[in-house]
Amino acid sequence: MPINHVSEAGDDRHAVRRYGLGILAAVVALLLRQWLTPFLGENNPYHTAWAAVVFSAWYCGLGPSIVTTLLSVVGVWYWFLPPTHNFVLQDPRTAIYGMAGFLFFSGLIIALGEANRRSLGRSKWAEKQLKKAHEELERKVQERTTDLNLANENLRDLSSRLQQIRDEERRQIARELHDSVGQLLAALGMNLAVLQSQSQKLDLAAARAISENTAMVEQISSEIRTISHLLHPPLLDIAGLASALRWYVDGFSERSKIRVDLDVPEEFGRLSDEMEIAIFRMVQECLTNIHRHSGGTSAVIRVHEEDRRIFIEVQDTGRGISLERQLEISSSGRTGVGFRGMRERFGQLGGSLEIRSDGKGTAVTATLPLRDATTAKGAKTDVV
Repeated sequence: MPINHVSEAGDDRHAVRRYGLGILAAVVALLLRQWLTPFLGENNPYHTAWAAVVFSAWYCGLGPSIVTTLLSVVGVWYWFLPPTHNFVLQDPRTAIYGMAGFLFFSGLIIALGEANRRSLGRSKWAEKQLKKAHEELERKVQERTTDLNLANENLRDLSSRLQQIRDEERRQIARELHDSVGQLLAALGMNLAVLQSQSQKLDLAAARAISENTAMVEQISSEIRTISHLLHPPLLDIAGLASALRWYVDGFSERSKIRVDLDVPEEFGRLSDEMEIAIFRMVQECLTNIHRHSGGTSAVIRVHEEDRRIFIEVQDTGRGISLERQLEISSSGRTGVGFRGMRERFGQLGGSLEIRSDGKGTAVTATLPLRDATTAKGAKTDVV
């Protein structure tokens, strides 16, 4: 209600101002006509009144322009129609025709002015509505953008948490394979060793079966140990990234027959757990792709520190990635589950990952801002 009162008071003041301007226009027109009488004579006394009517019709509105017209007629009648300074007409026929013509054409001017005012009013109203709709749209877009940014941030947090859970599960499974299954296989191997020591008391078939079982247990133990180390290499926790990479590269070269040169400085220190596992998984994924897809016979891995950043590069000499596939990767970002996982890992740590490829091979490069390993490890210990 207070807002309505304020609006009504404003409308009243605006109406008074418009009527005041209309009356002032009529008075000024009459005074101007009086001043111009020596030059214009008494003929055509409505010269300046037309200007007052036009002004009122265009700027003051319907009511004020009617008031201006009537005041102009009365003023011209009293001051300029002979005999002047009274309402007696010397030539009523001519005077009435003149007043009628003035009123008629003034009505046309007022009608045109009102139509123009209403057209302008509609235009202003439409412009105001459009501006209001635009502001509302901007507000909704801002809200949706805020919601989208929040959802993306939550999604990144969830992805990071899932990655941590996955790494922890791998570590747990690797530990279970080593501690439980590995110990059981070791006990089974010892029992088979006892039986094998008594093989001279058995027939030939039984002795051969015991020997084959002993070999299979050793093979299973080796496979379990390899799987456990690939899930989470214990050297990564014990000796650090450089030792874990050397162990993995040696094993990969032996299994795949692909020569891999590892270039890691001797003084390369420890990093945070998250950075070490991210770099190790990147090398692991790149070497797996080289073995499966590149067709190359050699690869190079370089890891070094520069300007408080860690640079990692894995390069092969294979057939490379086709141009169509590269365009698809650069335009849509669909880089496969492995590359996408690597990019998410490095993005969560504030780093980046890029892929370059031609007919001579493929190079995957990544950078990570250097963090304090001691602080990161301590923070992780506190969380656990």
